[in-house]
Amino acid sequence: MTSVELDLRRVYGAYPTGVAVVAGLVDDRPVGIAASSFVPVSLDPPLVSVCVAHTSTTWPLLRPLPRIGISVLGAHQEHAGRRIGSRAPDRFAGVDWRSTSDGCVLLDDAAAWFDCSIEQQVRSGDHDIVVFRVHDLDAVPGTPPLVFHASAFRRLT
Repeated sequence: MTSVELDLRRVYGAYPTGVAVVAGLVDDRPVGIAASSFVPVSLDPPLVSVCVAHTSTTWPLLRPLPRIGISVLGAHQEHAGRRIGSRAPDRFAGVDWRSTSDGCVLLDDAAAWFDCSIEQQVRSGDHDIVVFRVHDLDAVPGTPPLVFHASAFRRLT
């Protein structure tokens, strides 16, 4: 990594974000990635987005799926964020999840969840901006969020 890229990573890390898991069923097994770039985009139509690195080996498995789940993690789900954000062969080991009839994978007890399909994908630098159309959603009011800040998971106090 160049010194400019290191500086960018450090300064970008000064901005706290939530943590989301983007996941679906591939051959009846959960496949997913952790993302700190989840952003609500539009109310009408209902759209959200996530940025995915071109180097991701998981995104090509998820991209062709008709439906993809997005789970916004609560502070109590740090283990899930670490596990799914790892390069472990079974990222969902020890993580409680469920699937919908249309193949979305959603984490149990997430602060919020979205049942989505891909609306568009825009190449931008070393990432793709993936815009999802929301088909169904829910949230658990009062659930404290899991926050990613300065390259570490944190909780609001």
